[in-house]
Amino acid sequence: MTAAGAEFETLPAVWTRRHLLDLESLSPAELTCVLDAADRFKAATDDCRRKISVLTGRTLANLFFENSTRTRNSFSLAARRLGADTVEFSSSGSSTAKGETVIDTAKNIEAMNVDAVVIRHRTPGSPYLLAKNLDCAIINAGDGPHEHPTQGLLDILTIRQRRGSLQGLTVALVGDIAHSRTARSNIWGLQKLGAHVILCGPPTLVSRRWEEFGVEVAYRLDDIVERCDVLNLLRIQFERQYTRPFPSVREYALLYAMNSERMRRAKSDILIMAPGPINRGVEITPDVADGPQSVILEQVTNGIAVRMAVLWLTMNTAQTNS
Repeated sequence: MTAAGAEFETLPAVWTRRHLLDLESLSPAELTCVLDAADRFKAATDDCRRKISVLTGRTLANLFFENSTRTRNSFSLAARRLGADTVEFSSSGSSTAKGETVIDTAKNIEAMNVDAVVIRHRTPGSPYLLAKNLDCAIINAGDGPHEHPTQGLLDILTIRQRRGSLQGLTVALVGDIAHSRTARSNIWGLQKLGAHVILCGPPTLVSRRWEEFGVEVAYRLDDIVERCDVLNLLRIQFERQYTRPFPSVREYALLYAMNSERMRRAKSDILIMAPGPINRGVEITPDVADGPQSVILEQVTNGIAVRMAVLWLTMNTAQTNS
């Protein structure tokens, strides 16, 4: 073990979970534990460029039943940066096309001496199903519109690095809240760490029922933009919608896209975020996406650090409890 790796020999006492299934069930202390570990891994690996072999001899399986660019590659890189091997699975061309169940597929992958499974599936609850049926660590990489916990963590980490704390900040999630697993993870995580959360979008995509969970709901970006510290611009997920939730993409862009005119009215230090992929000209104009207030690419780098932290915490806890 290198000197840099020695600081990761002992797990934080607050972390006792072998799985990461959501942010709703995590305590503020557990959230902070993951964020602190991500900061440490980022510093120890020179912005996630270098290896720190604290999971040598372990194997991670990426089970992606939906398409992914950032999340899948980020988990693979995070595992390799920690010295672990990876197994890549895609549903296309696999035995699921022959009728094999998700549980049987996962149990066969686990039988190849896999220590952790990362799963993305369009059905909410799929990671919970695997957690009940497998012995290895299970990590939710997005289950339908339910949650995307590592995306929520990397968003929160990026804000914390820029602002030092979440306490007292106003963070707006703008766009397709109804179908966004990223929104749900952000809502739980941000509020637990002291931020005020605003959900903003068309009434067809933002329900007043969310107010029951302590968030503010707004239907006009122009009404809230001046008091936001952070704007997280969510993609319109047309692939999950049966009918068009607004008359036209052009109209949506006029009402909800972050553009240069709205930037002039925003706080001078506002952070512009997006979980990706971004639709330039729809949720955000190119000059804002590439502008000085944008931290979109920092989010991507922080994604590796967060996943390194999650893999280290869950895989070691699973091994200790096996």
